[in-house]
Parts: sequence; C-alpha cells; structure tokens
Amino acid sequence: MAKSKLRDFIEFFLIFLVLYFLVQFSLKLFFPQYFGGEKNGATGVVLTMQDATVKNGHHPIAIIKNGTEETIVLEDKCPMPPFDVFKGDEAQTTEEIALPCEALTEIKAGERKIYELDSWKYSLFSELGEYKLVLADVKSADDEALSVDFKIHEAGPMTRAFRAFISKPLLNLLVLIASWTPGYNLGIAIIILTILVKLILFVPTQHGLEGQKKLQAVQPQIDAIKRKYKGDPQKMQQETMRLWKENKVNPMQSCMPILIQFPVLIGLFFVIRDGSVLELSSHLLYDLHQNLSWSFGTQFLGLNLVEPSKLVMPPLLVVAQFLQMKLSFAIAKKKQDKSGKKDPPSAQETQQKVMMYGLPFMIGFFALQFPAAVSLYWGVSTLFAIGQQIIVNRSDLRK
Repeated sequence: MAKSKLRDFIEFFLIFLVLYFLVQFSLKLFFPQYFGGEKNGATGVVLTMQDATVKNGHHPIAIIKNGTEETIVLEDKCPMPPFDVFKGDEAQTTEEIALPCEALTEIKAGERKIYELDSWKYSLFSELGEYKLVLADVKSADDEALSVDFKIHEAGPMTRAFRAFISKPLLNLLVLIASWTPGYNLGIAIIILTILVKLILFVPTQHGLEGQKKLQAVQPQIDAIKRKYKGDPQKMQQETMRLWKENKVNPMQSCMPILIQFPVLIGLFFVIRDGSVLELSSHLLYDLHQNLSWSFGTQFLGLNLVEPSKLVMPPLLVVAQFLQMKLSFAIAKKKQDKSGKKDPPSAQETQQKVMMYGLPFMIGFFALQFPAAVSLYWGVSTLFAIGQQIIVNRSDLRK
C-alpha cells in the first residue's frame, strides 16, 4: 500500500511538472512582455525587439538589457520615443501620440527594460515596411550606435478573419455596453459582456458537458476493459466501441463544443486584455465608435482594472477554479464511491487530480501578471461555468 501511494504521488508530481513547464513555455512564447526571461551571458548593452516582425494593428516592443556595471542615462525625448526612428533611410518624426509619452531616462546596471511603443502605433508605425530603432547615445560592443531592425507587415488572412468576425464585434459590443453604464465603467461592461457571450455559448457548452458526464459514467468500465485486454489492443478497441454504443456515448460530443467556443473565448480574452485602452484600439472600432469623447472608467470595486491585482483576484480565482474542477469530476467520483471498489488510480484519475489541484494555482499565478480586467473576466466566466456544471450534475448526483 505504501509503495502504491508513493508511486501515485510521484506520478502526480511528474504530470504536474510537465503541465507547469508546458504552460510556462506557452506563456513565454505568446506573452513575452509578461513572462519573458533574461538572456543569460549578455554583456554590454543589448537592444532587441520582442518580435522582429510585427503585424499591422500591433505595436513594436523594444527590450533593452544593460549588462554593464553602470547606469545608462538617456535624454527625455517626449513626445518622441527614446529612440531615433527610421523607416528605410528616412528619419521619422511626429508630435501625434495615442497615449501620454512615457520617458525613459535611465537603465540601471543589470536592468532589463521593456519599452512598448504603443503611443506611436498610429503615427510613426502606421505604415508597412522596414524600420530601425537607434539609441544614439549608447554604444554597442563594436563602438557603434546601438540599433535594431524590425518589420511591420500585413496581417495574414486568418488574423484578418479573426479580427473581422470575433475581435471587432466583441470590442464594439464592449464599448456599446460601457456607453450605457455610469462613468462608462469597464468592470460592469466586462461582467455584462462575459455573461452575454456565455449565454450565447450556453447550448453548445451544455451539450459538451452532457457528453463529458456520459464519458465519466462509463469510465470505470473502460478501465476494466483496459485491464482485461491489456495485451490485445484490437480487442480493447472493439470492446470500448461496443460499450460506447450501448451507453450512447459519443466521445466527440465533449470535444466539438469546446472547439466551437475556443476562438470566441480566446477573442474575448484578447479584447479585454488589449481593448481596455480605447486609444490603442481604433483599428478595431466601427465608424460609429471612432473619435469617442470618453474613455473607459477603469476603477471597479477598489481595483484598477488596467493594472494587475496582487491581493484580491488571485486567491478568489484559485478558489473558484478549484470548485469548478471539483464539480466537473464529481460524477466520476460518485460513481467510484458507489461501486465500493478500491482499484488503483488510473492514469485519467491522476490527470484529474493534477487538473483539480494544479490548474487553480497556475491560474492564480497568471492573475498576478495580467491586468485585473482579465482576472475579472476569468472570474465571471468561472462562476458562470460553476452554475452550468451544477445544472449538469444535479440530476445525476440525486440518483
């Protein structure tokens, strides 16, 4: 028994580690401004771009690493960025900025600065082409002015379709809802928009949850088939298919609704993360919402929604996500307890434990990094999912 528990713990721990590092890798790949790591071994001053190629509608982000032992002092060039900007060989200049200019006047020894050029996305970087950023007063290892090249290119057909059918409608709906709220409150608008989207997706989500319930109900029998026909994969598949047919289980029933919802939910995530500042989202606004005389009110229940919430949202999200995961596995747990059998935990049960205990803490960690607006969306979405899962579980758990 002790060896079995030790094996289960090791298996649980290894799966948790794999899941953790996969999520970390994905976050560093897609959100390097939040989760980017340092470049080890860099000496001197290094200037790089977060992305060497930038889609139009996005803005370039520069990264400066001071690998020296001295503080770098820079001139305040506002309303221009701290860099000299060239398009081809032509120097660019403007006094038009979307947001107040953020001066960069010093970089301390060993410090890594991420400088977002979002204030100039519609002026200096509005055209497609090759660009260069130059820190004229800082020398590279070759005693040349520190510079970096990047390119702004046209978004591909998938990105254009995503913007046209998901990002633009969702952002403009968020703006419309906010226009009806006191103080154009972003928090209230996020709650209403999230609930509206979840209601629209209610039927496919419910269909998927019903399919998940059926799969969980027959899982003990599937585990028995796997043990019985361990050395005969063909027979195992035949018996599994027979079991699914007898119980009217369609494995795709729990997958297809998720695939349908995924683009919408991802679009909602990015709209709330990036659309909170309307001055940077004019390329996604319809004509009737161009040149608005107002901006979102970003204060909500004591939170500044454009800044990460360090103390309030992360623990609330951990609790809510844990409750959702516990409810989603409740049917399988009830079936196992009702059978009275104490079989060794299957791989699926171990994965469920990892999801139940590991995922909530990961989400809480992410909430420390993202703006509170994203956490608010995540929390409302999770609470809605809890209610929907209770509806699915209710009839089965009363049996």
